Amino acid sequence: MDTIYEGMDFGPLKEYLDNDDVTDISYSNNGQVWLKTLSKGIYRVENPEINNAFMEKLAFQCSNVVGKSFNAAHPFLDSESAELRMNFVHDSIARNGIACLIRKTPAMIRLDKEKMLKEHYIVEDILDFLITCVHGHCNIIACGETGSGKTEFIKFLASKTYENEKLITIEDTLELHLDKIFPNRDIVAMKTNNIASYTDVLVTCMRQNPKWILLSEVRSAEAVMAIRNSISSGHYILSTIHADKASSIPNRMYSLLETNQDIEQFLKSIYRYIQLGVYIRGYQDKNTKNFVREIGEVTEFYVTENNEAKYNTIYKKTPDGQVYRNNPSKYLIEYLEAQGVKLNNNLVNASTNNVGQNNYPQVNPSVSPNVNYNNTMMNPSINSQNYYNNLNANRAAYANQTLNNTNQINPQVTKDEIMF
Repeated sequence: MDTIYEGMDFGPLKEYLDNDDVTDISYSNNGQVWLKTLSKGIYRVENPEINNAFMEKLAFQCSNVVGKSFNAAHPFLDSESAELRMNFVHDSIARNGIACLIRKTPAMIRLDKEKMLKEHYIVEDILDFLITCVHGHCNIIACGETGSGKTEFIKFLASKTYENEKLITIEDTLELHLDKIFPNRDIVAMKTNNIASYTDVLVTCMRQNPKWILLSEVRSAEAVMAIRNSISSGHYILSTIHADKASSIPNRMYSLLETNQDIEQFLKSIYRYIQLGVYIRGYQDKNTKNFVREIGEVTEFYVTENNEAKYNTIYKKTPDGQVYRNNPSKYLIEYLEAQGVKLNNNLVNASTNNVGQNNYPQVNPSVSPNVNYNNTMMNPSINSQNYYNNLNANRAAYANQTLNNTNQINPQVTKDEIMF
């Protein structure tokens, strides 16, 4: 139990707090207790000892610990510690009885390769591909519904960053805990509040000279701009966002802006600097009744030499289990090469069905699937030297062509940054 709460009596709730499978405990409606677990999802448990009287006693204990009032004049109580977050709503507002949500945020990484493969969370070659992309400093955003496990996945990816690379986490509620998971690494955990906004924290963050910036979730216009400013200034990011598929991430970011900013310019800046989007799906298995989490999509974003923003779905698993694959584009291969990383040609096998490349923001079924790269794109070592000489020669032309357009979005961008 957290030190801040060690004097509190959690009584009948303690068995759920001590159970690593339980992630959330919800109390409402004069005695209903709902658990959210890693294995079974959300379900109700019967525990008559957990009632309004007990929850009111717990709320007052919590208010004393954190030094806040909890009554009709102050009907909301938030409390946060290193591994536990509690929210209470007074019965003057929650008219069917006091409401409470307890979320466990342990300083641990729940995902590991063996577990992910055993539970069919992801196939091995795609997992290796994603780890390679982290080593190659790809900017990655995970998306999915609430409870799909986006934050846990980002924590896993963060654990694959190199030990000598400085990480800074920026959160409004502490969930990542990477500084506690890796106490010997150079990690700074920053928390926004009413005094220090995302913008304020990001300015300070830049002065701390991080290699990676981790935003636990992009859910506001300020967070969107923090993401864009981070990546356009040469830092690498890992973050999460709510979206129903990986290819929707740039448009979802635009919708959060709530401004009339030019959509084409904004989207191109996102397509240019975010390399990968990952969609995580969570659902109840009809046969086993277990709650299943899995990678549904891995999509790359890029801007072509013709200044066209496109995406390419490298991996897609449909809810009925059908799998589609594409090879990474030459743009991702080139980006990784510039970072000193080469993909193994066994990581992705494009001989299966293809989902193709698409323009933003609508899917364009007339665009030919990206099937021409095959092993040429997956293993640069087997390419002809002339191919890569031409590819490298095109970098400068591409940079000159797009520099003016990019500077309309961010005047700080240089030709070298466009050339990676």
